Amino acid sequence: MPQKLYPRTALALLTALNLLNYIDRSVLFAVQDLVKAEFHRSDAAFGLLTSVFFIFYMCAAPFMGPLSVRFSRKAVIIAGTLVWSAATLLTAITRNFDQLLIRHTLVGIGEASFVILSPTFVADMFPEDKRGRVMGIFYLAIPVGTALGYLLGGIMGPKYGWRAPFYIGAAPGMLLALMFWFIPEPPLGQFDDTKKAPERDTLKGLARNPAFLTATLGMAMMVFSLGGLQVWMPTFLHRAHGYSLLQANLLFGASTIVNGIFASLAGGWISDWLLRRTRSAHYLVSAVSLGLGIPAMCMALFTSGTTMIVGIFLAEFLLLLNTGPLNAAVINSVGPHVRATALAVNIFIFHLLGDVPSAYLIGYMSDKYSLRLAFLGPVVTIALSSAILFYGMRFAPEVEVVTPQSATP
Repeated sequence: MPQKLYPRTALALLTALNLLNYIDRSVLFAVQDLVKAEFHRSDAAFGLLTSVFFIFYMCAAPFMGPLSVRFSRKAVIIAGTLVWSAATLLTAITRNFDQLLIRHTLVGIGEASFVILSPTFVADMFPEDKRGRVMGIFYLAIPVGTALGYLLGGIMGPKYGWRAPFYIGAAPGMLLALMFWFIPEPPLGQFDDTKKAPERDTLKGLARNPAFLTATLGMAMMVFSLGGLQVWMPTFLHRAHGYSLLQANLLFGASTIVNGIFASLAGGWISDWLLRRTRSAHYLVSAVSLGLGIPAMCMALFTSGTTMIVGIFLAEFLLLLNTGPLNAAVINSVGPHVRATALAVNIFIFHLLGDVPSAYLIGYMSDKYSLRLAFLGPVVTIALSSAILFYGMRFAPEVEVVTPQSATP
């Protein structure tokens, strides 16, 4: 494969797979009330369903680094993609809540391989000072895929039943996984500075790596908020503001697609541009955008009408602006030889403190009080995330700025 085409093609395939990954996750959020009508479970139970998915996902994550050493990153990514795509088809035979729970755990195990190893694959194709924008492209699949899941579920669920939207991501996922087999695997750490501090290159050093720890904890607080909003916002619009299920998913889905594309790309480009002026650029852009997102979130959650819609768009733009910078901060905070394991630790921590408890806690608070009151938690955790990342700026590692002939996305 031509040298200039290779990294872009690999990035496109991995981004497409990531897109399908998040479509599959968010379809359930779009059709929760339809599933609830069939299975007659509480909001807390549906929050727990998402939590269990992430628990199995987290437990599988630490095994992916050793597997990638034994077999290759590419082989494990492909195997995991085939597993979660096949598990998605199991929705066709889901006839009770327990079966849905089993299906969710299998998807979580399959997705763990992709989410752990694909960012390391991407990182080894592009230099350090390009990773903000590259991670912005790769991770724009999170908001865009999530939004497409809302739209897919909102349109197909009421018309064809809640199971139908789950089938859409299965076949394309299998096809893209097979296409990925023809992509060469990049050399480990080919663009990383080998003269970095030793705490970046050992597993023991992770516990003494403040750049990694502050980026991870900041991400955890952000994920608590964003994960909870993604699970419950369509339901909130449906219940609290009288939108139909289709209208709620179209509104939130459209906002997430538009902001996911523009904010994810803009955040990565801004932080890469600032990185030539300050080594703390990835932390700075994330911290500022999250801090500015607090008043926008209050508009979205505690007003109505046009003000609420403007608040939703502003809040999503500001929260998603950190997508590329924050993920690049995590990637650059560790050396290439421990990166897969560091990402497993990162994922374990930010899910354990983030969307594992948030989906259930918001559901619990909704059952006990109201869904509107339950959204106070995400506002508080966004403020904590911003504060942690401002503090983490002082620990940002030096980044080598390469010459223009390096690969660019």
